[in-house]
Amino acid sequence: MNKFLNIVIVLLFAAFSLCYAAVNEHQVASEQANKEQLNVREFILEHISDSYEWHVTKIGEYPISIPLPVILYSSTSGWHVFLSLAFHHDAVYEGFTIAHEGKYKGKIIELQADGSEIRPFDISITKNVFSLLFSSLLLIIIILSVAKSYRRTGIGANKGFVAFMEMFIMNVNDDIIKPCVGKDYKRYAPYLLTVFFFIFINNILGLIPIFPGGANVTGNIAITFVLAVCTFLIVNFSGSKEYWREILWPDVPLWLKAPFPMMPLIELVGIFTKPFALMIRLFANMMAGHSIVLGLTALVFVTVSLGPVMNTSMTVVSVIFSIFISFVELLVAYIQAYIFTMLSAVFIGLARIEPHHKPLKTNGE
Repeated sequence: MNKFLNIVIVLLFAAFSLCYAAVNEHQVASEQANKEQLNVREFILEHISDSYEWHVTKIGEYPISIPLPVILYSSTSGWHVFLSLAFHHDAVYEGFTIAHEGKYKGKIIELQADGSEIRPFDISITKNVFSLLFSSLLLIIIILSVAKSYRRTGIGANKGFVAFMEMFIMNVNDDIIKPCVGKDYKRYAPYLLTVFFFIFINNILGLIPIFPGGANVTGNIAITFVLAVCTFLIVNFSGSKEYWREILWPDVPLWLKAPFPMMPLIELVGIFTKPFALMIRLFANMMAGHSIVLGLTALVFVTVSLGPVMNTSMTVVSVIFSIFISFVELLVAYIQAYIFTMLSAVFIGLARIEPHHKPLKTNGE
């Protein structure tokens, strides 16, 4: 009964968050549309891109935002550390400002004496960086709490959230990692479990419109690039001799290997295409999901010129579809974490391949 109530509470919270997100996005777009013609492309890119402050909501004409630390290094004036609040109303602070057009649009630039603009060395705590740190800390707290409970009561003797996490962890371990990696799966389970829950938590936080949610972390190609590189390094540094033999001297007719090494070259290219596919798959799916929700939100303003009756009906349709797609995104949040972990485990398992033909043992051995 307690588990059922927990599930109901989680679903109600998810429904409330998604409904709030849809209505809030409609309100923001409506205010923008009332002032000027809504640019759908700019509206979507603004919401899925990174920023130097965390927009929470808007009360009347006053936006409520959380300023984040700006950390810059200039080759002429050295280090600068201040809050992004200094850039309020497009102000210039200590020679720095945020570009609103050009190739540095949305980034901090340094204004030179001759009127030119350059990019300083920028390690600021942006919205995505803050969300990344928060989700990592949250993951550490959850896993350490579960581990502490296990040490105290043992596996299978817990209830509530710890029991749910036990089921979740064992599901990933037994259904993804163990069958895909093979006999030495325990060696790679810590990394693969970390990857799965890191992606899943960031995907869920990206769907929650209330601070500290709403950041598009897994929809940022820099994040998916680092995850793909980690898998790439583990796969190739733990590869067996048979794995490298099949790449450098595969079991194909000799004319495909010499004098021109056609098959070895194809296999070497495959080493890099596998992590590239991991990176693009996660990035594209998560960014596309957020873009679809925002696109449906903006749909209602395309029909403004069709009259109040059509516009009202399309508003209802837009809100309903936005909520529906948001619920689909909950499923996608799990599926994308599942696929990234499964493919990483498959690639590791293929790298741990053993020789196909083992010598036969004689009776005397």
